[in-house]
Amino acid sequence: MANPVRVLHVVGSMNRGGVETWLMHILRNSDPRRFAFDFLVQTDEPSAYDDEILQRGSRIIRCPHPRSALYPARLLASLRRFGPYDVVHSHVHHFSGVVLFVARLSGIPVRIAHSHSALTPSALLRRKVYARVSRWLLSTSATRGLAVSELAAASLFGPDWRVDDRWSVQHLAIDLLPFRQQANDFGTVRHELGIPANAYVLGHVGRFDTPKNHRFLLEIAAATMRSRPEVWLLLVGGGPLRPAIEHAARSLGIERRVVFAGIRADIPRLLCSCMDVFVMPSLYEGLPLSVLEAQAAGLPVVMSDAITPEAIVIPSQCRRLALSSPLEAWTSAALSAQRIDLLTAVTALETSSFGLQRSLQHLAALYGAR
Repeated sequence: MANPVRVLHVVGSMNRGGVETWLMHILRNSDPRRFAFDFLVQTDEPSAYDDEILQRGSRIIRCPHPRSALYPARLLASLRRFGPYDVVHSHVHHFSGVVLFVARLSGIPVRIAHSHSALTPSALLRRKVYARVSRWLLSTSATRGLAVSELAAASLFGPDWRVDDRWSVQHLAIDLLPFRQQANDFGTVRHELGIPANAYVLGHVGRFDTPKNHRFLLEIAAATMRSRPEVWLLLVGGGPLRPAIEHAARSLGIERRVVFAGIRADIPRLLCSCMDVFVMPSLYEGLPLSVLEAQAAGLPVVMSDAITPEAIVIPSQCRRLALSSPLEAWTSAALSAQRIDLLTAVTALETSSFGLQRSLQHLAALYGAR
């Protein structure tokens, strides 16, 4: 049998997040006889998925300090030391230009840039220059470019991305098996989190960082709690802004009904057996996997119109609101929504463009499966 295709994924780290979770779906469900995956991370710190990656026979290659002028040389040395690779698949947005330029110098034949975010263009001159240089490097070094949505494609490849047939939109996939295996366990899960069994739970899964707009989410929760005393808010995730959001919850006087659950490995369980509605008032996104997971759980989703409509798989369950909409519109949408049957929801996701098998087949074609 032919040797497996060797693929190097380049990421910031392998902590629990949308990109990283998708990569783990791919790792878990790919045939190791056909593909061998390694992960080059830009940090010295351990990450949540490190142990599983190593247990599955993949390597974690540490190449930190991407802002250093010496970084390209260190990256080139890593590619030569741990290679040869058939594919470099880079997930670090504009910095993918540097990564794939170095990969081209190293002679790696398949070089893929993957855009996962619809970053708001910066007004700073140095950021504009950085974006332009990155696009030039991508245009000369990438053999293919993928984006999770049309907004994400324009963010990385430019507003005219459609004229270059190397660039395309490829929706990420989620593993639906954990959702199929869920049982109705509301009492147990809520007890574990200290949430009353009869509570109405607003839920959110996301990194505590600027794009997720947690401050506005707290305002929505506070307004909802004023009209419905049984309302609680469940926040899942970690990140640099968590202390500030905890302080904001205390300032609003709602801290006793806000649960900071931290980084969790049981997201499907929390979605299916704790939350009543999923709320995501993001400032900008590529295409958040958490919105797809919420729909897979049968949850109603109330989200900002900064989130692309491409994320809507079950229209009856999704409501998009402008961030400028009155607070009352957000609270009304959150309180009037109802979940649907889990099997119906999972089937809808399974047959959509977010199905895992479709994603695996597309990647196999890009990587040149042997």
